[in-house]
Formats: sequence, C-alpha cells, structure tokens
Amino acid sequence: MSLRALAVLKAVDAVAAEDTRHSQKLLDAFGITTRLVALHEHNEQAAAGQVIRMLEEGRHVALITDAGTPAVSDPGARAVARIQEAGFPVVPVPGACAAIAALSASGLADGHFHFHGFLPTKSAARKAQLDALRGVPGTLVFYEAPHRIAECLDDIAATLEPGRQIVVARELTKMFEQIARMPLLDAPAWLAADPNRSRGEFVLLVSAAPPAEGLPPEAERVLGLLLAELPVKQAAKLAAAITGAPKNALYERALELREG
Repeated sequence: MSLRALAVLKAVDAVAAEDTRHSQKLLDAFGITTRLVALHEHNEQAAAGQVIRMLEEGRHVALITDAGTPAVSDPGARAVARIQEAGFPVVPVPGACAAIAALSASGLADGHFHFHGFLPTKSAARKAQLDALRGVPGTLVFYEAPHRIAECLDDIAATLEPGRQIVVARELTKMFEQIARMPLLDAPAWLAADPNRSRGEFVLLVSAAPPAEGLPPEAERVLGLLLAELPVKQAAKLAAAITGAPKNALYERALELREG
C-alpha cells in the first residue's frame, strides 16, 4: 500500500469496493473513515451509474478490489469504460500487481510476456486455449485458483512443449509466499509432493517455446492460432498467406503440433 494510495482513500468522498466487508478491514487498519459502496462483477453496470451520479455532483470516488489491481482479472473495466464515456477522467494509482511481481522474481528472460489471466475452467477448453498460445513469442502469464491448480498444471504440461520452464508463484507479498522454478514436466509432481503447495492464489509463468527451425516466431504464433480452429492443411495455407512463411514448412510444423 503506497502513501499515495492511502492519501487518495482518505481524500475521496466514497470508495467503490469489490467486497465492502473485506475492504472495511483495510480502511480500519489505516484509520480511514471514507464511505464504502459495493462495485463487483454482479452489479458493475448499476454501480457504475451510481458512481457517475456522484461524479456529476462534484464528488470524487476511488475504486479498489479485494486484491491486486482493479480491471486486471478483477472487476472494474466496464465501470471504467462507462465513467470515461460520461466524460470523467480515470486516474490510475499504481500498486501491487501479482503478474509483474512474479515476473520480476521469475528469472525468465524471454524479453516479452503475454498476460492471459485465468484460463477456462473446463479441461478441453483450457487445452484448446493453451494450444492457441503455443506460438506466442514470450513468457506466458496465467492466474489460477487453488481448487483448479492441479488440473491446470496437468493440462499445461500435457499441451505445451516439454522443453519449457515454469515458475509457480503463490501467495505473493503474503505470509506464505513461495516461488519455485522447474522444468514444465516436473510441475504436477512438485505440486503433489506437499499439500501446502496447493494453497493460496497462483501466478504461473511459462517460458517461451524455442522457435521452430526455419519458422519466424510470428508465423509460429499465427499457425498456432489457426490450428485451434481449422484443419492442418487450411491452417498452413492461411498462415502462409498471412505471414509470408513457406507453406510447406508451415504444413510440416502444423502436423508436428497437431500430433503433439
């Protein structure tokens, strides 16, 4: 919690919070008496209207979520859009972000990263989305909940290339923080070795795949996306038209990906 954030929470007329009961503990801890109003995924449109009415009356409102940054895999994006459309400025107050905190301690040096957030909850949809992300030229960053972490790691290990590294970061900035880096295929066994490793909120960072010989990273990425929706031959033909990479090389790579 930064000094600027504390100053903002004290100065505004209301704080829109994902869970007012949870956020009240935060305000109490810093002696802040600002009024709380609820703004969460189930009432975001209605709550945004309430916030706009307050702004029209000349009042100032802060937006917080239970943890992390509003509108980043948390409620807030729709409210922000409506408030901007109403002509009011939205001012970011930077704070802790699990994805960036995990990246800074990961040791992965891919140069780029792709923040995906939460994967689908069903295994088939999760694998399809992972397959589409194969060609992304950078570290893949996912969030995951404790009750799905084992299934998620199983699917990542089964879908992405075995030569990748994975960093499992849980409970960042909290009492039981843990950051572990390992070969991707070792992750399911590492998790199963200690029940405590399945507790908390997770950030998963998967290193970029080594580029396929003869194919530029962008062609690999486009091919992976097309393969998630199209047959091998059609995906290779379209990828060649889009990227200019050799169609035969794309076809051979598509066969490898599909068989893998």
